[in-house]
Amino acid sequence: MTKNIDNSTQNSRRSFLKTAAIASAGFMIIPRHVLGGNGFLAPSDRFIVAGVGVGGKGESDLQSIYSGGKCEIGYLCDVDDRRAANSVKRFPKAKYYQDYRELLDKESKNIDGVVVSTPDHTHAAITMQAMQLGKHVYVQKPLAHNIYEARMLTEAAKRYKVVTQMGNQGSSGDGVRQMQDWINAGVIGKVEKVYCWTDRPVWPQGILRPAAATTIPKELNYDLWLGCAPYQPYIDKMIPFNWRGWWDYGTGAIGDMGCHLVEPPFKILGLDTPIDVQCSVGSIYIDEFKRGYFPDSCPPSSHVIMTFEKTKHTKANLEIHWMDGGIKPARPNELAANEAFGANGILFEGTKGKMMCDTYGANPKLLPLSRNEQDHTKKKTPLVPGGVEGHYTQWVEAGIAGYGKIDLSSPFEIAGPLTETLLIANLAIRGTDIRIPKPNSTSFNYPGRDIKLIWDKQNLKVTNFDDVNQFVSRKYREGWTLGV
Repeated sequence: MTKNIDNSTQNSRRSFLKTAAIASAGFMIIPRHVLGGNGFLAPSDRFIVAGVGVGGKGESDLQSIYSGGKCEIGYLCDVDDRRAANSVKRFPKAKYYQDYRELLDKESKNIDGVVVSTPDHTHAAITMQAMQLGKHVYVQKPLAHNIYEARMLTEAAKRYKVVTQMGNQGSSGDGVRQMQDWINAGVIGKVEKVYCWTDRPVWPQGILRPAAATTIPKELNYDLWLGCAPYQPYIDKMIPFNWRGWWDYGTGAIGDMGCHLVEPPFKILGLDTPIDVQCSVGSIYIDEFKRGYFPDSCPPSSHVIMTFEKTKHTKANLEIHWMDGGIKPARPNELAANEAFGANGILFEGTKGKMMCDTYGANPKLLPLSRNEQDHTKKKTPLVPGGVEGHYTQWVEAGIAGYGKIDLSSPFEIAGPLTETLLIANLAIRGTDIRIPKPNSTSFNYPGRDIKLIWDKQNLKVTNFDDVNQFVSRKYREGWTLGV
């Protein structure tokens, strides 16, 4: 039996459904400030980015991040107005600052993420302040200037629960994932040794610091550029590139290229920081008999051997050989005479074969090259959409989603230990140039040149040559702090 419903009842039901629909729609457009929550972004919002260091690499970083279409470049910061000019022109609505501390103090509430593309020596202080304010951070490689800073940033990323990414974009490339599939499938067996080499430095190294100061460009705030580094007179042409060769500001060839060349074996083989390091460096002679001593400047070339504990992908404890300044390993016998070996590259030697690649893990290939035509390894390692360029978008998307929602290619939990590894290698490089007077003599010993440095990961120190531990951290210039 059908029950009759009078018009008043039907009208009431229509009224209820209409009211419910309106209410439901209202919940879909609640403003961001009402919902709140760390890292939350409503779909209608944009990811607002502040760039610190916006010339050169900083300029291209911001362009790559912006081109993904999901962020707005709201703030620019640079100590050098000349270097910032292109970004200021490219993003005319962005507010401009010279001092990152002022930017973060005044604009923190308006910023979602901070991109740090400054020289190595200022990475940590800027990044730490941004993370303490709850900002997601994208930081150029290497993550920090010294080992202590790298460890503090890694721990802070977990503590403040922010999305982090280091700017070694090759870690998002397809090549690293192809080599991961080969390793997982046992195509070259257990890895016995790895070689990484580069033609860097392509800037001056192994030189004396000029005695006379040169004129500081009027567009440059040199005091802000120095930041936490000790005061030294300005050197002509140090900016924008040649600072890399001075220990006060840069981390040498391995700091510049190691994050691109050591990262593939570090990630693919599941390595942690090395247990020991040893090295030799190229010499500069100031006359036909006397070796030059230039403690302020990185050496012109080096060969570092880093030993890592055995993993499931290595036959035993693994040696990675780092070579810079044009030093290269011997050509593999499997490579034909006219096949390119490359000025920068990585070579894996395994129990069942060899594989190699270029910088960023690009162009992976099995040796001999004929093996690549016969390879049918299934691709299992997930690719990053957009590959190398997707490295930037990945960070933005993870920032929009919020901490812990999206996996990244080079978060600080990976980038921190990788950076520590490269800076531990630098302890060996610097140790070769430490001079200690011989007893009852005016001549000197170079004790670091002939020893292997044993690394204590937990206590952040070399256990058998204390003289290099002075470089594990640094004393910040007065008025500057890491903030831990």
